[in-house]
Amino acid sequence: MTDRRTFLGASAALATVALAGCAGTADGGWTDLFDGKTTTGWSPLGPVKWTVSNGVLEGAGGGGGPKAGYLVSSGSHGDFDLRVEFWADAPANSGIFTRCQDRNKVGADSSYEVNIWDQAPRPWYSTGSIVNFASVGEPVPKAANRWNVFEIAARGDRVTVVLNGRQTADLVGGKFLNGPIALQSAGGVIRFRSVKLRAL
Repeated sequence: MTDRRTFLGASAALATVALAGCAGTADGGWTDLFDGKTTTGWSPLGPVKWTVSNGVLEGAGGGGGPKAGYLVSSGSHGDFDLRVEFWADAPANSGIFTRCQDRNKVGADSSYEVNIWDQAPRPWYSTGSIVNFASVGEPVPKAANRWNVFEIAARGDRVTVVLNGRQTADLVGGKFLNGPIALQSAGGVIRFRSVKLRAL
């Protein structure tokens, strides 16, 4: 069984690393994974139709299990900083999956799902958590109906999540060390307007 430890307190050093690279995304090794016009560089998986309009990528609908839809990155990534701007409506069930072990079968047990789901039945694994691996602390964050920023830092067996400047999850002892990234639509409406990655 994977050694999992969740730290609810702030991890200042790693949060600083995640934040530091986000100023000046035109340089510093950052790459735009979403070009604002197409889904080039991503492969669809599942029944959800993704659309791009006015610089925004949108997935609408979907459901649990095989009804969920994903966009899976063409590249694989190990250590990185990832900065994602997203908007979700209140019922949206979405997530950003990192280090996916199977690009043809994305899931929270075979990747690190940074959750976007304010109405998750297990609130400790709602928006800002790493599902099944690192829960969120109090107060449980909410992200519906506004633009938000996730900053995800992966370093070896450690993954941290910062939502709108607040660290929400800290995983140490993770077992997944490399793999593609996937964006999910599993209910409601989810939008992304920026997905930037800096490989380390």
